[in-house]
Amino acid sequence: MVIISFLSYPPEQVKEVAKRFGALPPLPAYITMKGPYVSSEVGVGIKTTSLYEYDQSKTKEAMQFVGGRVAKFFGVPGFTYSLHYWSEVSEALEMVGLG
Repeated sequence: MVIISFLSYPPEQVKEVAKRFGALPPLPAYITMKGPYVSSEVGVGIKTTSLYEYDQSKTKEAMQFVGGRVAKFFGVPGFTYSLHYWSEVSEALEMVGLG
């Protein structure tokens, strides 16, 4: 399963975001992260996306960890985010009793 995070913030907040990013705790052994990947968009600002992979058996823990990680950026002016939880088809079928 994966969690995909999307974060955005104004360019003038880069230093504050970098400071908070540097203070994040290390990932637990059950999560593998790809990213963050960074881009910018006129009118939106700086955008980042990260992909967190984890085993279905750790869904609750992964959701709590990633949610807590994003919460470290709360209070940065102009900061917004979204988290998307995705599963493989076989995992989704298992969850509804068809796998």
